[in-house]
Parts: sequence; C-alpha cells; structure tokens
Amino acid sequence: MNAEPTESPTPRDRDGQAVVASADTAAADHPSPVAARPPRRFSRRRFLGEAATAGAGVAAAGVLGKGLLQHPAVLAAGPTTKQASNQTKATHQWAMVIDLRYCNGCKLCTTACQAAHYLREDQTWIDVFPMRNAAGQSYFMPRPCMMCEDPPCVPVCPVSANFRTAEGLTLVDQSRCIGTRICMNSCPYQARYFNWKAPRTAPRQPFPQEPGWPVPQVQGTVGKCVFCAAMLPSGKLPECISHCPMGALYMGDLESDVAVNGIGNTVKLSKFLKDNDAVKFKESYGTHPRVFYILGHGQDLDLDAGGA
Repeated sequence: MNAEPTESPTPRDRDGQAVVASADTAAADHPSPVAARPPRRFSRRRFLGEAATAGAGVAAAGVLGKGLLQHPAVLAAGPTTKQASNQTKATHQWAMVIDLRYCNGCKLCTTACQAAHYLREDQTWIDVFPMRNAAGQSYFMPRPCMMCEDPPCVPVCPVSANFRTAEGLTLVDQSRCIGTRICMNSCPYQARYFNWKAPRTAPRQPFPQEPGWPVPQVQGTVGKCVFCAAMLPSGKLPECISHCPMGALYMGDLESDVAVNGIGNTVKLSKFLKDNDAVKFKESYGTHPRVFYILGHGQDLDLDAGGA
C-alpha cells in the first residue's frame, strides 16, 4: 500500500479509555487462543431473531458443510441432487463491514488473528494501514481479504487450490497448493501471503486442519484471511471482530440482513450500509468485494489506497 505513515494519537475506545496500541504489547495480551479472551458469540437465536425483526426469513442450518460442496475435489466427483440444491441456495451470505470512523489503529485485530491462527509476524491476514486523504487528514484502514464475488485469484490457480464457497468465502486448500504464487500476483488487494518458513508450532486445535481453519499453515503454500470460517457455524465472531475494542468491525449476513460487532451492536445490514454511504475498496476493478467500508474522513479509497 502506498500510504504515508502518520503519527497516531493515543488509541481510545468509544468510552474514551486508552487502548494499548503497541502490536508487541497486544500480542503479549493475546499470546494464544487459550489465553486470549473467548471469541464473542452471536447466538443463532438472537441472530435469526434480529433477522425476523428486520423482515428477513432464514433457515437455521450449518455453513461450511454446504459451502465446501463447491470445493473442486467434491465437484469433480459430481454433485448429488441435494448438493446441487444446496449450492443454489445457501443459508448465509457472509460479508464484513469496517467503520473507519471508529478505527483508532490499535491493531488488536491483527494480533488477535495472528495469535488464533499461530501466524508468523509477516503473516498479517488483516492489517491496519495509516493513511492520508487528499486534504492531508490521517485515518486508519484495516484490510482483510475482500472475499470477492468475482475473485481473480480463483481462475488463475493451475491446480484449483483456490475456491469460493456457496456462502461467499474464498478459501485456499493448502493440500493442493503448489506455491506458484500466481494468485498473489492476481490479487489487487495484496491480501495473500506466501509461507516461506515453517509455521509456528500450534497445540491441538478446536477444528480440523482444513481450508476453513488452516492451522497450522503449510510451508511453501499461500495463506490468507478466511473470516475464521470454521467458527461461524457455532455462532462465534471472527477473532478480529471480537477483539476490536472500538466495535469498528462487523460480521454481516446478506441473507438475514443483519450485522453484529464485537461490543454487542446489532444493525440491519442494508440500512446500515445505505444510511452511512458505505463503499467498497477498489470497486472499479470489478471484483465485487464482500467487505464494505464506512467512511467519515473525506477519503476516496480507490485513490487514497491505490497501492493496497
């Protein structure tokens, strides 16, 4: 990202309390998923109840079980009638909303992600960049994977290691990846990382090692943000969202039209985006990202963050 570093003020939460901004200190606060505070849950009952209030009907069903039916290894075997039906209509359509008005650059989202996925320091699946707009004003911009509806990283992979689930998540099958890094070159958001070194040693994980929970990473393959996909079916927010003290990050479901953040705010997604004139990063590229940004500092993401 071609952005000028800026001197940031002491980060504070919405109540005005100081927040630790040092990445090193934050990492010490969250040395591992066990030591970190438990991820915030958004119960299906509450989630679906809010959706009903918003006028949206949703069936309570699992996410990844259906989404992974679009994995090339499964598709190669030929879908059953039930699988084909599930691919046509998914229960959820995941999205993320990032409210730049509240991001203070503390990078707790970054360190929480690295701790949960046992990533090395150079693996910043969600990173926070200091930015300046055309008027010289500074702000912070978190950048995860954009989960594009038309991801350029998928068709270029020669071994079909990249795939998109029925719920709108772009994932990497590291058991297939051969490390060509073509997908990295094709990503206009620079949201992919090559595992040059052996991964950090990880204890026994709550989920199997799979595209939805690629822990530990595999040396010689490409890794990226996965929206903590394996956590979503059990009603847990992604680590970056549950650890954001400002509530700047929201997990949204386009099907139920609901979004929630890590401090307990629940909004009707479509109204929240419309009322706040939400935009997408580099929308002119035609990738149709599933990450929405709410501005507030007069910035133009396509121009300001052109090198992201």
